[in-house]
Amino acid sequence: MAQSGRPARRTSGKTASTTKTTAAPAKQSANTSTRAEPTPADAAPAIKRNAREAENSAAQADVLGSKEASKEKATTEAEANGVRYVYEFNQPESSITHIRIEHDARGAGRISFERKTYAEPVEDPFQLSPKALERINALWEALHFLDTDASYQAVKQFPHMGTTRLQMARGGRERSADFNWTDDANASALAREYRRAADQAMLVFEIDVALENQPLELPKLLTHFEKYLERDALSDPLQLVPLLRSLQTDERVPLIARNHAGRLLKKLEK
Repeated sequence: MAQSGRPARRTSGKTASTTKTTAAPAKQSANTSTRAEPTPADAAPAIKRNAREAENSAAQADVLGSKEASKEKATTEAEANGVRYVYEFNQPESSITHIRIEHDARGAGRISFERKTYAEPVEDPFQLSPKALERINALWEALHFLDTDASYQAVKQFPHMGTTRLQMARGGRERSADFNWTDDANASALAREYRRAADQAMLVFEIDVALENQPLELPKLLTHFEKYLERDALSDPLQLVPLLRSLQTDERVPLIARNHAGRLLKKLEK
């Protein structure tokens, strides 16, 4: 290996100007210069090491390039064949006049809803829990939605119940179906799952608004929360455990509501 520095030049300390005396430092200088240069034995491992490093770098670049290409291909395929699910509910005479949920295969998307008491529609991010998504996916598969043109509308009409629309798009194919009442068990269960998810999302929205603007409304909202639990009317109550914990410790929340949040947590964590 090449040395890190040159050794200090030594002098003889003699002043005589004989040929022998002056020749010695010159020879020593030549030896010093030789020691500073790498020998073939020292250089060979360095050359091999540099070659291996170059090979490894090239291999890593190939792997990274392959991964990026695969990722880009997967993204392109997902965009081309991406699944979009839509649930809509309309009932102009109801307190909730319109609900729309749109999500992807991961259960992520948006929810919008309109109430008579609100001047404008509300739109929020939406995320199904893994358990809820599993149930919903199973129902979509049971319907074979894109592979049939079946009508889910029952012979009897119940327009006062509101109109439900199920819509699915995948790989350039798209279909929707409307009904106000259905005898198809899977279609009915799917609509019910989405309505539970919508009720849960709207409850969270109301709690967030009350927390910021009207904390005195929180006791009433937590009473509604408990009634939803009793009716099994929420998509996945365990998804709301972090919210209840934050309410339990938030000093802006009235004490009665903090205590109620604690009781609800005990029910959910049994």
